Amino acid sequence: MTSQAKAKKSTSGLLALFGAVLLVQGFGSAITESGWDTSFGVSAVLREAGAPAWVDLVVGAVGCALLAAAARARSPRNAP
Repeated sequence: MTSQAKAKKSTSGLLALFGAVLLVQGFGSAITESGWDTSFGVSAVLREAGAPAWVDLVVGAVGCALLAAAARARSPRNAP
């Protein structure tokens, strides 16, 4: 495996990791906020800073976008 292929695999792994974290933090916080009046993680920090409630959904959507980018980077169509 070339160093470029290793770097690409590492990058897509990090994108997937950050995407999964943001997905859970964003949508999970929105669900817990609506059900139990509490939030957690990144969304809780943003709420305490005065951000509106819809920011949770934006954080979750960014997570989805990062997961999609990671999946696209790993797709066999991009293989040399």
